[in-house]
Amino acid sequence: MYQVIGTVKSRAARVLWMLEELGQPYEHIPAPPRSEGVTALNPAGKVPVLVVNGTPILDSTAIIQYLADAHGAMTFSCGTLDRARQDSLTHFLLDEFDAVLWTAARHSFILPPELRQAGIKDSLKWEFARSQKTLVARMGGGDFLMGPVMTVPDIILGHCLGWAQAAGFPVTETRLDEFHDMIRARPAWQRAMAR
Repeated sequence: MYQVIGTVKSRAARVLWMLEELGQPYEHIPAPPRSEGVTALNPAGKVPVLVVNGTPILDSTAIIQYLADAHGAMTFSCGTLDRARQDSLTHFLLDEFDAVLWTAARHSFILPPELRQAGIKDSLKWEFARSQKTLVARMGGGDFLMGPVMTVPDIILGHCLGWAQAAGFPVTETRLDEFHDMIRARPAWQRAMAR
């Protein structure tokens, strides 16, 4: 059984959601970042951590891609053009959505108060809106980023859209609003968020 360490209000939500989508059993330990149990497995103190047969795997994206590969679901095969496109979308989302939201969070409550720059959020919101247009232009036909099949980048996008909503970053593209509504209606997403 998998062990997921991290609160649902962190990137651990991505791992919980992926496991629910895959129908895999797991134990959830809602430990906060930098807590004793977390730092014993990840010296940086960051969550999530997935423990597999006593071995910790770090970083939400590495974890969910591992799970997709291990269970042969929600991913395309390595070495295919579809996998290259999937990986490209994953990296785009990490660079243009996740990084922007993370920078805003750092300047809201993570950095020491004397290092926070409140004005940076305006440029980050502009960047987030611009990146939404680019993403919509890259989306395939169908409900998901890659078309009719849900893959790893859909988990990242769904999480980032919820994060954006909570952080006051407007979703300006109708197609992304529709995607977010569809994702939130998924039973696996609802089970993960209920934790």
